[in-house]
Amino acid sequence: MITSFATNADSLAELDPQDEALDLAPSADQVRAEAVAALSAPQKSLPCRLFYDEYGSQLFDQICELPEYYPTRTELKIMRDYAGEIAMALGRRSILVEYGSGSSTKTRVLLDHLPDASAYIPIEICREHLEQAAETLRERYPSLAVRPVCADYTRPLALPGVGRADAERIAAYFPGSTIGNMDPATAIAFLTSIRATCGAASRLLIGVDLKKDPAQIHAAYNDAAGVTAAFNLNILRRLNHECGSNFDLDAFCHYAFFNPAQGRVEMHLVSLERQEVLFPGQGVIYFRDGETIHTESCYKYTPQEFADLATLAGYRCQNAWLDADHLFAVHLFEGAQ
Repeated sequence: MITSFATNADSLAELDPQDEALDLAPSADQVRAEAVAALSAPQKSLPCRLFYDEYGSQLFDQICELPEYYPTRTELKIMRDYAGEIAMALGRRSILVEYGSGSSTKTRVLLDHLPDASAYIPIEICREHLEQAAETLRERYPSLAVRPVCADYTRPLALPGVGRADAERIAAYFPGSTIGNMDPATAIAFLTSIRATCGAASRLLIGVDLKKDPAQIHAAYNDAAGVTAAFNLNILRRLNHECGSNFDLDAFCHYAFFNPAQGRVEMHLVSLERQEVLFPGQGVIYFRDGETIHTESCYKYTPQEFADLATLAGYRCQNAWLDADHLFAVHLFEGAQ
């Protein structure tokens, strides 16, 4: 295990591309305490990062293939159409740091156009999914140093020391419109932390879901096959498995809707009856009939709205690539010196 860390390209150390993952994931005790605190609030909630255990990550991969779920295929088309232009804008010998790497499908499109990349650091909360994706990338790019980090990337972290001495800059990559899971104030704070971690001169490539017909947005989170519903309910299954709680999954149902006033989708789990849920060592959580657990928000932006938001985090918009129907945008920002 390499123990050196860095927060900018000037002090990056050499690394064997086959080095093992750095595990910074929260413990089961931390997850349990956080869940109980969130479920004890007047509006019960759960952090959306809990969706992504191994099974949840598999379900999300299925969601990305659904006909109703436009963001993934639209963003992927943008990346394929403009990969060469995007890679040129990122610059040569970059160290690519991906937040919420998932299966790294879009990353492969980018790396195919970055043959001289110094290193790739995928950050993901699900260790199993992370290791599988990292192994696939190592096989495809044998000369690339791949240094996976298992962590909750919304919390402060330090980057492992990686790369070559001639690395020119760090480029942060945050695809999938995941930034929409944060309210605007939290998003600004998160983008500020990315810039602090990757360096003031770093660049940021980020996917953003755009405002559009509310009916199209609603359908994307209420698919006919019920995969999104299973994904939402899986958060309770995970708590049962990892924290010893006794949620009855049949006593909750998936509910998602677009709130135009807030510019966001809200995902909830609705209690279908009065019930009690036990967390061993933490007490009992009481539910009223019809009470909800808010599991996720998904904010939508116009391109200008998001550029203005990123400006408040210290970034300057360098470019933005959109699909023909203006459903999705991939923004490139640079640190405002």
